[in-house]
Amino acid sequence: MSWTRRALLAASQSAWLRGRAARLGFVRRASGRFLPGETIDAALATARGLADRGLTTLVTHLGENVGDRTEAEAVTRQYLELLDRIQAAQLPAEISVKLTHLGLDLDSELCLANLRRLIERALAATAPANQTVWIDMEQSPYAEATLQLHRRARQTSGNVGVCVQAYLRRTERDVEELVAMGATVRLVKGAYSEPPELVIAKKADVDENFFRLAQRLLGPEARRAGVRAALATHDRKLIARINRWAAEQGIPHEQIEYAMLYGIQRGEQLRLAQEGYRSCVLVSYGTYWFPWYMRRLAERPANILFLARNLFGG
Repeated sequence: MSWTRRALLAASQSAWLRGRAARLGFVRRASGRFLPGETIDAALATARGLADRGLTTLVTHLGENVGDRTEAEAVTRQYLELLDRIQAAQLPAEISVKLTHLGLDLDSELCLANLRRLIERALAATAPANQTVWIDMEQSPYAEATLQLHRRARQTSGNVGVCVQAYLRRTERDVEELVAMGATVRLVKGAYSEPPELVIAKKADVDENFFRLAQRLLGPEARRAGVRAALATHDRKLIARINRWAAEQGIPHEQIEYAMLYGIQRGEQLRLAQEGYRSCVLVSYGTYWFPWYMRRLAERPANILFLARNLFGG
């Protein structure tokens, strides 16, 4: 891991920086590339604009590691409102949640109860049909608990998906279990600072593992089991490689789904949609954006140049 990435990931965990840097005008301006606003209204207005271009949206309310039950309840109510407003606006949008934002650190049963409330509300929607509640994957200490709660939630509803990270060595085994249960899976590369023994260190090796896992999630066994796979990458070379392989396997474009962050590779998002692939944009909102923004910079060093231009451009 480069020193730049280590520094940015350390910054994402600093409460001191979160309280000070987030107030700086140039940081807020730079973050606007990835964050359309801090409110539900801003997120849904963005989702509407994306829908008009043939793109679907995955919306998340930024935050993690709540400190008490009252806060977990407030977050859950925020997501319930978000689901209701997506339904009222008839938007092709789903939600993604962090389990620590729903109270996992406090009580796993409380967290599961809050998650099930969201799943039930999503199931009650008449349009858009088949709304999925996605569970984000957080740092590796939460991986097993996240997958366990996902399995328990699936016992009562298949309308729940989970994210897995290609840079974790354990993920190959996790994907095998998810394929066997016909799960809904979002594959990402990973954006946390982790113990070296748990992760694949080299970027090229992470990319290769992502490709192998994508093949598994799109393969014949997975399709027979009813797996829905969303491949979350901005790497155009990797996307092209997956698409070539899928064409060789006779997999139709509409069975392949890509997910990218708002503000990155906008042209690629539109191109994929125009060619018949399912193209989803991850839209985040909320006031707790600084840690999330630092992780976005760490994922893609080129984003630092954007920040620098805002800094020196005033």
